[in-house]
Amino acid sequence: MQLLLGRAYLFSAQFRRAELAFLRVIELDPSDHYARLVLGRTLQRQGRLQEARSQVKMAATMNPVPAYQEALGEINARLARRDG
Repeated sequence: MQLLLGRAYLFSAQFRRAELAFLRVIELDPSDHYARLVLGRTLQRQGRLQEARSQVKMAATMNPVPAYQEALGEINARLARRDG
């Protein structure tokens, strides 16, 4: 339920609410790689790239599928542009 709520908040650009919902999911199940991915995406949308990278990197480690690797690459590229 929290995961669906978090997605609804994310898609309606209510990022703080989405973040809290995803954190609750992770609190209940730290191995939920999808919750970590969407938490990372939520943090990314807020411009919190370092925090986003750590969550997406963890998700990609737990579930090394191309979509997660692409999300991580996107965040890394944005960090490189910002810091370079």
